[in-house]
This record gives sequence, structure tokens and C-alpha cells, in this order.
Amino acid sequence: MKSRTVRRVGLSIAVATALAGVAACGSSGSSGGSGKDDRAAGRSATRVSPIAALRSAEQSTDKADSAKVESSTVMGSLMSMDAKGNLGWSDGITGTLTMTYTGGTVADTMRAAGSTSMEARYLPDAYYAKMGEKFAEQAGGKHWIKYDYDDLAKLGGSSGAYLKDQMQNSTPNQSVKLLLASGDVKKVGTESVRGQKTTHYSGTVNVADLASKNSNLTASQLAGLKKQLTAAGVSTEQVDIWVNAQDLLVKKIEKGEMSSGHYTQTAYYSDYGVKADATVPPASDTEDFTALLKKQGGDAASGSGSSS
Repeated sequence: MKSRTVRRVGLSIAVATALAGVAACGSSGSSGGSGKDDRAAGRSATRVSPIAALRSAEQSTDKADSAKVESSTVMGSLMSMDAKGNLGWSDGITGTLTMTYTGGTVADTMRAAGSTSMEARYLPDAYYAKMGEKFAEQAGGKHWIKYDYDDLAKLGGSSGAYLKDQMQNSTPNQSVKLLLASGDVKKVGTESVRGQKTTHYSGTVNVADLASKNSNLTASQLAGLKKQLTAAGVSTEQVDIWVNAQDLLVKKIEKGEMSSGHYTQTAYYSDYGVKADATVPPASDTEDFTALLKKQGGDAASGSGSSS
């Protein structure tokens, strides 16, 4: 495996693992309004109002702190991925996911590294990806890659800063917040989801506008992110959520278009309150991503470098 392949694998895993966490939990940050005002508005609405129902679902899901998650992500020709595990969100994303890459260029890259499945551990300041033996042979014998959120912010520019914010301020109820902030939400009807009676809500959101309402980015970072979103062909997305009788989110779908093709993120939630934790892998078996880039002849700030 050439050093360029090692870097490409590391970068692919950085993106895919972060996306898996964000897709599973959504994001939080600022909700765009105070809880007090939201509750007051909820009281003035009718009980059958979609807005009032969604505010109740937002609060109930946020308080649950953890859940079992199953998600699938398709991003055009870039990636198709399934993930499952237990995640908590009381202090950013914490927990463990098993991810399987089923298609796209990321799956091809992973296959070249010896495995299309891996374990990811999410902690408050970083996440860790466990690689296969073939990759470890080319990375000093270490099986885990550590991705520090601060390093990812530097690596990805404005989009990296946004990703860091999402990973450290995430809850599944972000999909509910997206609909509330969009001003475009409707009740579709009642449907059965995995044996549960649920209410289906749907709406369309402006991705760049929502980033400004639901993150802690600076004005310059937001401007940079909007530029990157425009370049990627991302403008609006459709959000659909299903809420059960306990006002808990049980399913979400976010979909839209980007320059590389159609993207869809689907997640199912169950067993709210389940134990969700993750331990830091042994230091002796862990390589820091930025250190790996430097060892392979790349630039930690850009991921560039020459093949050996």
C-alpha cells in the first residue's frame, strides 16, 4: 500500500466516520430561540398543531440522552454506508458504532485497505476508527486512528469547523429543530414504523440558512461554509421524521442533491436510555491522524503529499 493510499484511506475514514455520527444524531448548537419562548408559543397553539407537536418531540428526545441507532447513508458516487450501535448525546456524541461501507469510492478505498467494515468510538473531544491488519501493516502496526475534532476543524476549513461543532453539540432531535426552524412543516399522517404507531411530519430546509441558526460558527466560517456548500451543489434538503406516542423520534430521513449525485440519510431510533459509552483505545495501538499524515509525507493542514 503506497503512502498516498494510506493518506486517502485516513481522509476517507475521517469524513465517513464523522458523517456517520452526524447522520445518526443530527446536530444541535443554538436552537435559534429560547426554550421559554418556544414553550409559550406551544401553549398558544392547538394540540394538533404540527409546530406544538414537534416542540414536544424535540424536548422529549433531547431529555432521553441516549438510544440504539441504525442508520444508512448514500452520497452519490462517493459513499454508501450502514451503521449501528448505541449513542449518547448528553455531552456531544459518545458511544460506539459498527460501520459497513457498501458502495462508492469510499468503499473501494476501504477495500484496498483490507476491510469494508470497522468500529468507531465517539468521545467528547475526538473519535477513533479501528482499521484492519492490512492498513496496520502500513501504519506502524497500529490499528486505531484518532481524529481530534480540533485537527479536523483545521483540516477542513469552514466545513471542518462546522463538522467539529456538529460532533460536539449533537442530539437526534436536530431533525425536529430543522423542521421547526424552516417554517415549512406539515403533518403527513399516521404510519407504522417497525411496529410502532407514529406521526409523520415533513418539510424542506435551506442547508446554509440552517447552519447559521444551529451552530456556533463565526461569520467568516459561515461564509466559507456557504461557499463550500454551493460548490458541492447543496442548497435545500427534504426532512421527514416519525414521532411515536411518547413524543420520541423513531425515524428520520434527510435527502437532497449534490454535485456528485443524490444523497439520503436514514436513521432509526429505539431503546431510549440505553447505556452508551466508549473507552479510549490503548495508546500503544493508536496513531494520531495528523501524525500519520506527516509520517506518510502529507501536510496535516491539507492532507496533501507525494506518493512513495
